[in-house]
Amino acid sequence: MLTGPIPSEIGNLKNLNQLSLQVNRLNSFIPQSLSNLKFLNVLNLSNNLLTGEIPESLCGLLPNSLDFSNNQLSGPVPLPLIKEGLIDSVSGNPGLCVRVHQNKSDPILPLCRQPALRKRLNHIWVLGVSSIIAIFGILLLVKRCWWSNDNSEIEQDRLSSSSSFDVTSFHKLSFDQHEIVEALIDKNIVGHGGSGTVYKIELSNGEHVAVKKLWSQKSNKDQSADQLYMSRELRSEVKTLGSIRHKNIVKLYCCFSSSDSNLLVYEYMPNGNLWDALHKETGWSFLDWPTRHRIAVGIAQGLAYLHHDLLFPIVHRDVKTSNILLDAEFEPKVADFGVAKVLQAGKENDSCSTTVIAGTCGYLAPEYAYSSRASTKCDVYSFGVVLMEIITGKKPSEPEFGENKDIIHWVSTKMAAEGCGCEVLDKRLSWSPFKEEMLHALRIALRCTCTMPAMRPSMNEVVQLLVEGDHCKSDSGGSSFKLRESSSFKIKQSPAIKSKIGDVDMIREKTLVGAKQPS
Repeated sequence: MLTGPIPSEIGNLKNLNQLSLQVNRLNSFIPQSLSNLKFLNVLNLSNNLLTGEIPESLCGLLPNSLDFSNNQLSGPVPLPLIKEGLIDSVSGNPGLCVRVHQNKSDPILPLCRQPALRKRLNHIWVLGVSSIIAIFGILLLVKRCWWSNDNSEIEQDRLSSSSSFDVTSFHKLSFDQHEIVEALIDKNIVGHGGSGTVYKIELSNGEHVAVKKLWSQKSNKDQSADQLYMSRELRSEVKTLGSIRHKNIVKLYCCFSSSDSNLLVYEYMPNGNLWDALHKETGWSFLDWPTRHRIAVGIAQGLAYLHHDLLFPIVHRDVKTSNILLDAEFEPKVADFGVAKVLQAGKENDSCSTTVIAGTCGYLAPEYAYSSRASTKCDVYSFGVVLMEIITGKKPSEPEFGENKDIIHWVSTKMAAEGCGCEVLDKRLSWSPFKEEMLHALRIALRCTCTMPAMRPSMNEVVQLLVEGDHCKSDSGGSSFKLRESSSFKIKQSPAIKSKIGDVDMIREKTLVGAKQPS
């Protein structure tokens, strides 16, 4: 017994004159290709499980014997079959009907329902529902646009009404508060942070600045307390950035303060931050090693300036790749000094105690996480994690590291197992001729992330060690860098400093075994 659909390929048998497939279990539709059998005399498809309509094209054949009876066919019977008196050949198909009765006194098949009215009603119903949904959507969109515009106007009025801005300027300004305030609109928003909204604003002279807007959101009776809470980071940021000047520290132009709003105006960094450059798909190609090395040295220079070149050393406390901004030439700028702390004058190795742990998980030094005491060696540790990200292209925490394991444990384990450490280098730099330089930098990163703070180098030493390992200046063209003439780099080379990198594997083995890694 045959089962399944009738193969459409039967229509290719042009000379076939008899097709008898009765009393089987054939299903599905009658193929249109059967109309190609011009010499067919017998077509018997009775007593099967065929469904669908009888193809109109088969009426062009009208073989001497035609039988579609006892199936599950449906729809109107082709009019030529009725006119030729072959209506009996379609009996036993309850779903079949005729559009018009030829013999009204004794109809064999029922009249087909007039679908026009039903279809028309269905169309009207669908059209009506669709129209209601469309109207509702349009109203919702209009309301949303109105709400957004109204909100923007409220914020604009709120800012404009704060005419009594206290202006604290740290550089010669080519703009005024009105030009900044008028540009604080939704289309200029480029990011949202934990402490405010960031805008990219084009000035009338064609230059761009970044503006961080901080709001007080509490009611009037709680406003003073909220201002005190919110102004901690603001005061720290303004106090820190307003008093320092370095090519690798983000430039704060000025601060506009009023009773209900605070605006910080920075130089704009067109290439975003280092996190995005390393870990996200961007419009520009990935960073080559000379560029990464220049970025690492620039970050180290900025931190060395904070730790060693100031009367009061500054601990950043939140060094991470997302706080490293990149200018048009991919020169790094250390940013976000909202949680920075100033140490006692000339004592960068001293520490300060805090009641709240600042910083980001994955970058925190173990002793800071345990004791809440921040020192410059905490920044050195965080820089070591950043340097590992630059070299490996990995995030501080990845599933491949294992449960409760971080990039430091992963790199240390790989280095100890292989000795070479080439496997941990960023796969996107597998073609790079600077693998030795990358491994040299990786050893510096391991040194920076020693569990014991005393075993970590100072940022002055880190700068010198990175510069000593720079063998790609002559081959990198525009990627080379020039050292800044400052006391940060006036470090005499000594065997003691050089030996620290050579001993790093031994140090990591001693300090990492049994040491609890920061989550």
